[in-house]
Amino acid sequence: MTFNTDCKYPTRRAYVVKVRGDAKPDALAGRLENLVTGRQCEFVSGRELLESLASDLDATPHEQPSNAQSE
Repeated sequence: MTFNTDCKYPTRRAYVVKVRGDAKPDALAGRLENLVTGRQCEFVSGRELLESLASDLDATPHEQPSNAQSE
């Protein structure tokens, strides 16, 4: 039996989302922090939170999906 050693949830993509005490569902605000790099950014809306995540993922070397085949 062979085990799949590819990590489904890589550590490099681990984040902490800290939501401000005065945030509300229609006024989401807080800070996003990457646990590996320590990179932090503040957000003042759900859209900014998602944009920050996308930006951080784009800034990292692209990882090969576990289901991709080598040629």
